[in-house]
Amino acid sequence: MGGRPSSPLDKRQQKQLRGQVDTLLRNFLPCYRGQLAASVLWQISQELGPQEPAGCQLLHSKKLPRVREHRGPLTLLQGHPPQWQPIFCVLRGDGRLEWFSHREEYENGDHPLESTPLTGYTVLTSQSEYLRLLDALCPDSSGDHTQEEPDLLLETPVQFPLFLQHPFRRHLCLSAATGKMQQAWSLALQGGIRLRGTVLRRSQAPAARAFLDAIRLYRQQRGHFGDDDATLGSDAEVLTAVLMRQLLPELRSQTLPGLRESGRARAWSWTKLLDAVHAAVLAGASAGLRAFQPEKDELLVALERTIRPDVEQMLQLQARVAGRLQAEVQGPLESCLHRKVDMQLPRVTQTLLSTLEAELTVVQTLLTQGMDRLSRHLRRSSSGARLRKEVYSFGEMPWDPELMQTCYHEAEQSRGRLGQLTAPFGFFGTQSLVFGAQDLAQQLMADAVATFLQLADQYLTTALDCDQAAQQLEKVGGRVLKKFRSDSLARRKFIHGWLLCIFLPFVLSQLEPSCKAELPEFEGVLAMGSPALTIEGIYEDVVRGVLLQRINQELKKALGASNVSCTLDDCSEAPWDQAGADVVTEAQRGTCSKQPGSGTKVQPLCPLPPPGTFQS
Repeated sequence: MGGRPSSPLDKRQQKQLRGQVDTLLRNFLPCYRGQLAASVLWQISQELGPQEPAGCQLLHSKKLPRVREHRGPLTLLQGHPPQWQPIFCVLRGDGRLEWFSHREEYENGDHPLESTPLTGYTVLTSQSEYLRLLDALCPDSSGDHTQEEPDLLLETPVQFPLFLQHPFRRHLCLSAATGKMQQAWSLALQGGIRLRGTVLRRSQAPAARAFLDAIRLYRQQRGHFGDDDATLGSDAEVLTAVLMRQLLPELRSQTLPGLRESGRARAWSWTKLLDAVHAAVLAGASAGLRAFQPEKDELLVALERTIRPDVEQMLQLQARVAGRLQAEVQGPLESCLHRKVDMQLPRVTQTLLSTLEAELTVVQTLLTQGMDRLSRHLRRSSSGARLRKEVYSFGEMPWDPELMQTCYHEAEQSRGRLGQLTAPFGFFGTQSLVFGAQDLAQQLMADAVATFLQLADQYLTTALDCDQAAQQLEKVGGRVLKKFRSDSLARRKFIHGWLLCIFLPFVLSQLEPSCKAELPEFEGVLAMGSPALTIEGIYEDVVRGVLLQRINQELKKALGASNVSCTLDDCSEAPWDQAGADVVTEAQRGTCSKQPGSGTKVQPLCPLPPPGTFQS
């Protein structure tokens, strides 16, 4: 399951796959172009329209999401026949796993034996769980798993396994030397998987928004309503996942009966074939998107140039058409929401809110503990070098997988409940949802850390003694915690975004037979001819707007009945403690009003670091 042998696909099969990728791109790119136009219009309208209430209290961290590089010796099941062989593994900061024959090859800068992006993988640390998954992959009517050589290897107990499973790629069977190493690698790998998976959802670029909308519309046009985890990964990886889902039934029916092996050896051969198909599709999708890139860049520039001067006229036309459309669909839409959505919306909303609150409560606890450690250090130690080390550790908290796992676990615990509540609406993207909640926790932790470090660097000076500095740091910490509790914008966007992902495709599918058929009657109204305005797009905006009203009503009820810290209203910043402000002002002038004789020069009792130490 390790080394990549020659492809099991013959030339005819490879040519057939290239044709299927070309067909996918030919059908998808027109949809992508249209959504690029709609996304540019949306971005410009957001710039010109009324701004959202101020809900963002924390500074935004300038550090890009990443995973800590993790490296060390492991064993990998590879070769023909498969054998456990020692390797040296490196998890890069971009979520790519590499491995070498020996540590020295890595240290010498040699190329790895292999590398693989972790997009779409799942980490399993239970051998019995992995074997059950493998048995279910290609059920064998004989039920005999004792005669095949690969089965014997896998049935030999592996004390500290790390199985990386993927729906369309080869599995990686790894093993660590100790339980502590297994735990560290498991957390690191999970961080890499999440980082790779959420790259598009994290992006604020119009092209990323357009791509995800285009994928959704492309699949809806083919009868697939409902979100799932196909949108995890880069644009090429997402397109590959979409096509692999289309190809899988045919591959199963045509290929599985021809596999000569039985038992788990058969499952291994199946994953080998899937890996080859996935690699061919990914290569074709990547090449197609690279070829489209120059056109996309030119199109974005042209759209910005043509839409911005006419944006007010376009928005007025959009509003007129939306008003007429809403009058047509209001009855069926309200009926659908009343019959199909209103009963479950409170439960899903409350589950999302409680999940988020539990996760962010842990973030606040970790943040408080980290700030307290810095304050205690200022009181107890006179070592400037040690303080800089403590500050660095504090700044790295958002990227510490072991520390943050206590937050991430809260989101993981809600996966089953969320899956049960949302499956009736065709939503099967609970992995994406959990990743989104974990990303939010990490981002808010990073923002809070950045805010604390900047305020600390601003208000601490060498004129303060250690005790005064510690007191000042505690005041800074109190201010940051108030900001953290009041920072509602990111929370609100998270809840809104995922409730729309869950319910909007379902509502559209329910309205499809009746309301969608009436849309061609409105085509003549859009006389401007801009690709940014389409009847289908305005129709979806109408449905989305009515659904958002329901969501906002439910959020207000849920928040009014709970202690959840995120609010829908404007959150004013908690005022800075005036006594603390006085101390800072005096300290900046080289005096301290708390000491006898207000004009006395204060000599620091411990060597505080120079300005800049607390900058993130």
